[in-house]
Amino acid sequence: MKFKLALLAVITVFGGAFIFVANKSGDKTITNMSPADKLANMIGKPAPDFSLPSHNGQTFNLAQQRGKKVVLFFNEGIMCYPACWNQMASLGSDGRLNNDKVVSASIVADTKDQWVEAVKKMPELGQGTLLLDTDMAVSRQYGMLLLESSMHRGSKPGHTYVIVDEEGIVQYTSDDPQMGIRNDAIVAELSKI
Repeated sequence: MKFKLALLAVITVFGGAFIFVANKSGDKTITNMSPADKLANMIGKPAPDFSLPSHNGQTFNLAQQRGKKVVLFFNEGIMCYPACWNQMASLGSDGRLNNDKVVSASIVADTKDQWVEAVKKMPELGQGTLLLDTDMAVSRQYGMLLLESSMHRGSKPGHTYVIVDEEGIVQYTSDDPQMGIRNDAIVAELSKI
């Protein structure tokens, strides 16, 4: 019994020393980064895969989009009228952002029923891919809930773009507290990939 306790003490001391040295090495770990730094840190790394239902009953899987550039627009959804609605409608109807080489998707935390009603009020919303992240698991996975653009920090995403290349690697991120229509800027970034 004494041997087991001594062994446990040695493991604890060495484990703690390792963690201390690793944290002092100057490497910035993900847990120590601000939300904005975490967003920037995504660039050059594989985009986390996900599957989400769309407002029209289809399933969107990110990995199945390989071979195309993907624009993801995380936003506040239904409650963000008219800014988010206009952004989503513009993104979904722009042929430069929706074609055989590029797919764009807006990701919201609302229910299908809410978006069926919204599309009735503003039919342009139905032209784009609108993904329902009702439990916000994907928004959390991507770190979207604590960024500057969120008016409801911790509970809803704000207005954030992520561009994924044909190989599934994040090439661009942008958090947009001004809530503007950024299609031209997104097209310019896509042309760099």
